[in-house]
Amino acid sequence: MRHCSVQVRGLLTRDELDRYNALMEVGGYLESQQRYDLSAVVQAEVDLLIQPGIERLKEKGRERDRMSQEYLEERRRAEWEAQMRAATDDEED
Repeated sequence: MRHCSVQVRGLLTRDELDRYNALMEVGGYLESQQRYDLSAVVQAEVDLLIQPGIERLKEKGRERDRMSQEYLEERRRAEWEAQMRAATDDEED
């Protein structure tokens, strides 16, 4: 059975995480019994179950990217304003 990442598991709801852990336990048991045909079905269920967590992780990344972009734009604007002030100060001297 393939586990999902810790980041994804951290974004699962309590119900999703409980179901994930139960499915992983069942899948592990099936693999120990060499019932790979059935454990593949359980793995497919796990893959479907973790999709909302993956989407939440992607959204967190997009939000972080937006915040970084806003920060960079604010910093560029501040630098431009400082250059403009310096240019006007030079003209006044």
